[in-house]
This record gives sequence, structure tokens and C-alpha cells, in this order.
Amino acid sequence: MEIEAQHINEPGLAVLDIAAADEETARAAMAGLQQQWATSGITPIWHVPGEAGVRARVYADVRRCPGTVD
Repeated sequence: MEIEAQHINEPGLAVLDIAAADEETARAAMAGLQQQWATSGITPIWHVPGEAGVRARVYADVRRCPGTVD
């Protein structure tokens, strides 16, 4: 999966690719990130055939904590 430039076009925006053993762990990781920063939330989880575990992608604004307003 390719990262598109419009998603990270300014400082403080990040794309986080998550690799986990199972869906429960991936969801827990996304929930933890969501408590730390403003993120895209719990995103779809997928499995790559032939690879162990699952993957997910989260977009985060590391300049803001959850609940802050610009």
C-alpha cells in the first residue's frame, strides 16, 4: 500500500502502519494511539496472503491530543 502525499503534506502529520499477530492486538494498538493523538480512529484490518499476522494503517496528527480544537 502506497502512502499518498496529500495525507502527510505538512509537519506533524504521520502515517502509521501497524503489524500485529491478530486483529484484537491491532485494534488495541489503534485504540492506544487514538488516546495519545488525534487519529483516523480504528481503521480496517487486513491480512496479506502468505504473511503472518494482520495489518492496519492509521493517520495521526501528532501536534494535537484527542479532544483539542484548533
